[in-house]
Formats: sequence, structure tokens, C-alpha cells
Amino acid sequence: MNIGIPKERRSFEYRVGLSPAGVQTLVRQEHKCYIEHEAGLGAGFTDQEYIQAGGQIVYSPHEVFGRADLLLKFARPLQEEIEWLQPDATIAGFLHLASARQNKVEALLKGAVTAIAYEQIQLDDGRLPVLRPLSEIGGRMAAQVAARLLQNDAGGKGILLGGVAGVPPAEVVIIGAGIVGSNAAFGFMDMGAHVTVLDTDLNALQRMVEYQRGISTVFSNAKNMERACSYADVLVGAVLVPGQRAPVVVTREIVRRMKPRALIMDISIDQGGCVETSHPTTHERPTFIEEGIIHYCVPNMPGVIARTSTYAFVNAAMPYIVDIANKGVNKAIQDDPALERAANTYHGELRHIAQLTALS
Repeated sequence: MNIGIPKERRSFEYRVGLSPAGVQTLVRQEHKCYIEHEAGLGAGFTDQEYIQAGGQIVYSPHEVFGRADLLLKFARPLQEEIEWLQPDATIAGFLHLASARQNKVEALLKGAVTAIAYEQIQLDDGRLPVLRPLSEIGGRMAAQVAARLLQNDAGGKGILLGGVAGVPPAEVVIIGAGIVGSNAAFGFMDMGAHVTVLDTDLNALQRMVEYQRGISTVFSNAKNMERACSYADVLVGAVLVPGQRAPVVVTREIVRRMKPRALIMDISIDQGGCVETSHPTTHERPTFIEEGIIHYCVPNMPGVIARTSTYAFVNAAMPYIVDIANKGVNKAIQDDPALERAANTYHGELRHIAQLTALS
């Protein structure tokens, strides 16, 4: 199979769709890998490393897209990238099509492209094996980003997360006790903050208590949500419904009642955001103020931790990539329900019900 690894074109996206080690694995199984010039540079991988792994460097995005039967991206594709794909090709990446513009989904369908969304590869027990390591990284980044944004010189109120003797720590409220939420909670706890986690899943809250003593857990309902948000210095939105747009659980009215210049970190923004006042930002301009509250809504948080993120992703995704390459996408999807759940479009057909919202 011809496999393409392009250079990511979104701003502040330094990750790459496959490491040299991954290329070597595929080449040894007699697949051809075409890597766009300097595709891995942001993650610390040189063209020479890819060549030594058996890959072939190409110098045009049109060539890497045009040659690929299977295109391995990292970030969700731009409109022009979808149009560069050859008809009936397969694209795999963190696609987030549930919150995509209508024309992107239509272009995939028109080109009879099979689109595999890594974030929707889901095992029978509900686990998301490829998304998990990126969620862990995003959660762990939340505390270090928040610590910076609470400083006066970053626009914050001048709060130290852990406080000092005689001065209480920051109040951090996390909505969602999944992988992102739990890792964020542990990160904030390690920095000395007082952490409250809300979720509707009592088992998830129980796991939080078992893993980390000192975390306050609260069942998520309208009253508890309003109360917790009202005292938060930092509010982290970590709500995920696989393959669907994130539900809005924090309304504008709740935001209005928060402490002036408190910080909202909507980590659900990849899937549309769980806070009504959120909209995507960038690493260059990560924050904005709405209703007197600082909002941080960067979709690709781990994009600037490119080397760690790429290694972690490849470790998790490689079995699925090898399966598609060796069997072909049709047989791989047929044999593996986890992959089938991630097939958003399939040879011109819409496969995942959540994508219907993108066409409405």
C-alpha cells in the first residue's frame, strides 16, 4: 500500500502523522511510505531519519496526497487538503468531524474518501485507546497553562495555585472525570490547588477518590454546577461524548455569576466546547474575555508538546495503522468493531450518525 505522511499546515501544529519508527515498521511489511519534506521537523524527526527508516521524501503536498492510498495526518484536515486526496483514498487522523463545517464532510463524501477518526476508535468496553494518551497530555498540560494564565503579567488576578502559609490555594473546578479531567485534577493537586470534580458518573467519581485523596467530588446537576462555578478561580471543561459535539453544560448565565477575571479552560473545544461563551483560540492568542471572565480555548493544546505527543500517539495507533495497511481498509473495518466505529465516511457513505449534524 502507498502511505502518505504530510506536513501539518495548521498554525502551532508541530506533531506528525507517523514517526520514523512507524515508517520502518510499515516498510518492513513491504508498504511504501512517502513523507513530505520536513513533515517531522516540529517533533524533532529529520528527513534523514525517515530515509534511514526506508521512507521516500517528496517535496510537494500535492504529491504526498496524490500518491497516498492511506494518508496519515495528525490534526483535522483543511478544506484544501481534502480536495488534494485522490478518489477512494483513506485518511486517518484526529478529524473531529462532529464539529466540522458542512463543506468538509461533503467533500469527503464527494471524493468517496474513507475517513477514520482516531478519537472515535472505541473498544467494546467504551475505552478510546488512541485518544487516551493525547487526553492524558492535554489534562496534564492544563495545570501548567493555568498557573501561567493566573499571573498578573498574563492577564490573571495574580493567584498562586498552591497558595502559601496563611493564604489559601486556588479553587479549581473540573467538569468531567474522564481521562482529561482526571489527569487535570492530578496535575492541579500536585501544584497544591484545591480541586473539585463534577460528573454524572458516580463510578468515575469513585475512581477519582481512590486514586487521589483530597479531591472533592460532586455529582453534576444544575444546582451543583452553578454553585461550583460560582467559587471557581479556574474552571476546566473536560466533557466528551465520542463522535459527537460536546454538550453545553455551562451556560452564559453561569459564566456571568463567576468571580471577576476567573479563568475558564474549555478543553472540550475540539468538539465544539462545553461552555456557551467559548470559541476556539490559538497558541498565539490563547485567551479572550467574555462576561468579565478569561477564556482559554485552544483546540490543539498538545500540538506544542509535539515530540511527546507524537511518540505517545504512535504507540497507541500503530496496531490499527498496520491493520489497515496489511488488510486494506475494507477488511480491517470488517474485522475490527473498534475501527468500524471510527469510520466517519466510507466510500462516499456517511457512517457515523453524529455526522448528520454537520450536514444539517
